Amino acid sequence: MSEPQSSGALAVEMAGLDVIPESDRKGRPADLFMPWFAANISVLGISWGSWVLGFGLSLIQAVVVSVVGVSLSFLVCGLIAIAGKRGSAPTLVLSRAAFGFNGNRVSAAISWILTVGWETFLAIMAVQATATVMGAMGFTNHVLAQVIALIMVVVLAAGSGILGFEAIMKVQTWITWATALLTIVYLVLVAPTIDVAVLSARESAPAAAVLGAGCMLLVGFGFGWINAAADYSRYLPRAASTRGVVGWTTLGAALPTVILVFFGILLVGSADESLSEAIGSDPIGALTTLLPTWFLVPFALVAILGLIGGIVMDIYSSGLSLLATGVPVSRPVATAIDGTIMTVGTIVVVFFADSFLTPFTAFLTTLGVVIAAWGGVMLADIALRRKDYDEPSLFTPSGRYGSVNWGAVASLVVGSLVGWGLVVNANASWLSWQGYLLGPLGGREGDWAGANIGILLAMVVGFVGYWATSAGRVRAQEKLESRTYAQGAEGDER
Repeated sequence: MSEPQSSGALAVEMAGLDVIPESDRKGRPADLFMPWFAANISVLGISWGSWVLGFGLSLIQAVVVSVVGVSLSFLVCGLIAIAGKRGSAPTLVLSRAAFGFNGNRVSAAISWILTVGWETFLAIMAVQATATVMGAMGFTNHVLAQVIALIMVVVLAAGSGILGFEAIMKVQTWITWATALLTIVYLVLVAPTIDVAVLSARESAPAAAVLGAGCMLLVGFGFGWINAAADYSRYLPRAASTRGVVGWTTLGAALPTVILVFFGILLVGSADESLSEAIGSDPIGALTTLLPTWFLVPFALVAILGLIGGIVMDIYSSGLSLLATGVPVSRPVATAIDGTIMTVGTIVVVFFADSFLTPFTAFLTTLGVVIAAWGGVMLADIALRRKDYDEPSLFTPSGRYGSVNWGAVASLVVGSLVGWGLVVNANASWLSWQGYLLGPLGGREGDWAGANIGILLAMVVGFVGYWATSAGRVRAQEKLESRTYAQGAEGDER
């Protein structure tokens, strides 16, 4: 059971994988709006408009697939956030109910790789954007600009993540208001470049291209958060509205994302190919080419604060994922370890790599398949359960959730194998082994190769596989009374 926490934004939160005590559970579902909104209001969403159009879609196709893809991806986050309210523990502790105490170490490791990868890519973009803006303002020492940007990003993001929940809620509130205001100004300034005639002249793309854009949006947005979706709802009282948890999580994350991707479609679709190419190399910095010089500093604030908003939530959750693998350290130390890895990874890519988009796309697709399969398992487990989690059993292999649920593990593995067989990463030679199931659909060079339907099928296989193998297991667990530490339950169940 967790010890009472120190209050205040500058107090270091020591809660790690603990169940949050009743006395520390507070707030209402609407409080989830702000951190999710702040984490997804980054102007990076505008660059995603370029990547959606890269599939050759018409204006209507691009808008529809963006609204549907983004909304569905974050709806999955909202559904998994239900587990946080029921169990008041981190996502990667609650998943022990599905995978078993020791079986869950596999999903914890996957989650840790995903969150560390995301926070590293966000840090890379933040550093690149800052250096580009400084260069546009006449700062000629590009390397020094990158070093300054790196220090700023690490201090702000890692510092907030180490402090914990209270600090994150405060930082995210500031970020939300600042970035929302400055993003509106940015949109007003560049709006005159939108050319409706050019946009309307875009031809429609085949269904495979539309599906490919949708799958890219799924893994680029909501699926990148599902392994952490319950980390914030766990602080809510158990009596909080389930619909409210789902609704406010989904709305907070999807609203800014849909608006920014939509605007990106209008902006990039009106420009020539040079803007799309520039975005592929420097997703944020390329957008400065459309701005007057006087707004470069405010734009830098928009870009950096928005990206840091995402890094802060990722680095907090990556620390929890590392703890869930069994590493014997405290939550602040785990977060510091992840912050160090993020810093090293950022240095390697910023100062030594030639490309950004290729490794980013490969990362999204490859791990997106695995996390989609994991998400399918979790969605099935949450749908099957009607009662709160048995708290003591989450912390012992001898409890009712067992050591390893092989049905869940098998569903994850099979879902991943099916998914990898139906995706391709054409520009990443080290992933040429993927797509081995695409033969009936035209092979790795066929029309359906770029659709990446393996991401969707991985989630379906995970969901169906878990339901088929573990529904009886869950029903048996539900017949027992759910115990809480507040009731004085013992930590072991024989």
